Amino acid sequence: MAATLASFCLLVLVAALAPHQAYASIRRSLGHKRAAAAAAPTVGICASSVLVYGYQCQELQVTTQDGYILSLQRIPEGRHSNGTKKPPVLIQHGVLVDGVTWLLNSPDRNLPLILADNGFDVWIANTRGTRFSRRHTSMDPSDPKFWNWSWDELVAFDLPAVFDFVYGKTGQKVNYVGHSLGTLFALASLSDGKLVDQMKSAALLSPIAYLSHMNTALGVAAAKAFVGEITTLFGLAEFNPKGEPVAQFLNALCVYPGVDCYDLLEAVTGKNCCLNSSTVDLFLKNEPQSTSTRNMVHLAQTVRDGVLAKYNYGRLDYNLMHYGKFSPPIYNLSNIPHNLPLFLSYGGRDSLSDIRDVELLLDILKLHDVGKLTVQYIKDYAHADFIMGLNAKDIVYNQVTAFFQQQQ
Repeated sequence: MAATLASFCLLVLVAALAPHQAYASIRRSLGHKRAAAAAAPTVGICASSVLVYGYQCQELQVTTQDGYILSLQRIPEGRHSNGTKKPPVLIQHGVLVDGVTWLLNSPDRNLPLILADNGFDVWIANTRGTRFSRRHTSMDPSDPKFWNWSWDELVAFDLPAVFDFVYGKTGQKVNYVGHSLGTLFALASLSDGKLVDQMKSAALLSPIAYLSHMNTALGVAAAKAFVGEITTLFGLAEFNPKGEPVAQFLNALCVYPGVDCYDLLEAVTGKNCCLNSSTVDLFLKNEPQSTSTRNMVHLAQTVRDGVLAKYNYGRLDYNLMHYGKFSPPIYNLSNIPHNLPLFLSYGGRDSLSDIRDVELLLDILKLHDVGKLTVQYIKDYAHADFIMGLNAKDIVYNQVTAFFQQQQ
């Protein structure tokens, strides 16, 4: 019984760490949405979400040093280009979603196309395991070894590979936008000395370098759970939110006393002020995406332990074998170059990127060079507003665009 409860709590963590999943309507449409999502579209992100609006878009591939073949979209210019060389911007999604989440709103309201129309060369990343990044030079997704990674590997391989590719194609330093997990592994990469010679500036939306003050009851329960239980439930390979094990637990969650699935999105992300129901429905047609079980365990460790550290193998001898010490190394964020221009935007209602955790990050960044750190606080915003909010253009994206323009 204790193991089942712990596992159940960890499933709640899945919802808490996937703010865009919008399980708010899952009780009334779980079966229908899951069936629709299971049939992954054969058309790429360019064709489905960019070309239809009259923008140029290229489907590209990047191979990481450990053999994963990642999907990458390039929007080289806006609809009214003047033909000049454009500064590159790389946009990175969070966990359990892919790059299409940036493109759910109309062209005048989604960040990639806004940046393209403002003179930027826009690149959209898709991490390993998501629907268009499920290839490897020697392994198949049906092989459990394909899923033997956590966000440590996103730090060490995925992000550097994409930066190398964009830098090589453009010959320019790269501006970066990350949301949620996309902020975490960018910060971790920089702290490890990666990307520092290729990144021009970074905009971090709902930064989650620390998660110890996650202030939702569901998140707290998950943080206290025994992280090893999730591997017993879902195996050691793919964590598929569309699969039956997860669906069964979500069904159980919906009938659990005191839990209203119509309000689950608010319960795990905070009270989002500005979402549109049609955008949420479009989201559910495209997401969520798979990740590795080990990645979910690593995220759970980040919540539970209150530090940004490498994956804990749960055994002293395993940690010693991998790290040469009994405990996982810490990502030292004070190593981030003090002259790197940073823009941080966070919300007052965000239950995941809690104000206290963001303040801890800001305290570490307090030695940043004068004029190199810009901070935006939005009192009414929660976690999902930054990616799907109808007014995000006016409140956030215009500020991000102006920040990048100042760096040119």
